[in-house]
Amino acid sequence: MKIKTTALMTALMIAGLLVSACGGSDAEATPTMSPPEIQTMAVATFSSGLTQTALAAPTDTPTPTSTVTPLVIATLANVTPFGTSFVAAIPTAGCYSMSFVSDVSIPDDTVMTAGQTFTKTWKVKNSGTCAWDAGFKFAFTGGDAMSGATYTLPQSVPANTAIDVSVNMTAPSTTGTIRGNWRMSSATGQFFGDEVYLVIIVGGGTAAPTSTPSATPIP
Repeated sequence: MKIKTTALMTALMIAGLLVSACGGSDAEATPTMSPPEIQTMAVATFSSGLTQTALAAPTDTPTPTSTVTPLVIATLANVTPFGTSFVAAIPTAGCYSMSFVSDVSIPDDTVMTAGQTFTKTWKVKNSGTCAWDAGFKFAFTGGDAMSGATYTLPQSVPANTAIDVSVNMTAPSTTGTIRGNWRMSSATGQFFGDEVYLVIIVGGGTAAPTSTPSATPIP
């Protein structure tokens, strides 16, 4: 504001000089200036004052904006490393298992006649860490079923317990060595543990007795 006042006063002084020059005698040696020259000088003086005012005034410096991107910390769990062929294991019902113990009836290579009925009994053990629930199934998985039907557990079997599983069968009419495979499964059909089997020979000899053994009760 002070600089603007100074510029105005300077312009007034120049105007005063102009008036004085016009009113003086011809004998005075003071040089005279034309009105356009005086006007140009006044404008220049005023512009200079404005420029100095702008330089003296503080400028607003914008606050720098942070351009740092926050780091994202990735969770390493369940992340497959690059450049490897590692595949995460799919969870399974690993607590279920069954182990073969012995043939209670109809040992392997028993001779049968075509159409002969018999009861095959296996002794198996719950070798897992979970109990087998009532409704688990001992089912045919391959070979010749010999008319055998799926056996369904009537009650649960605790872990580390052995039971007898019996299936009623009929020898087929085809002669020769006949085999059938069986395995335990959950109520939803998920097989687990050992796969047990039966092997008989139809024809070519004397048929073996096929008495039904007494079943071992489930504790």
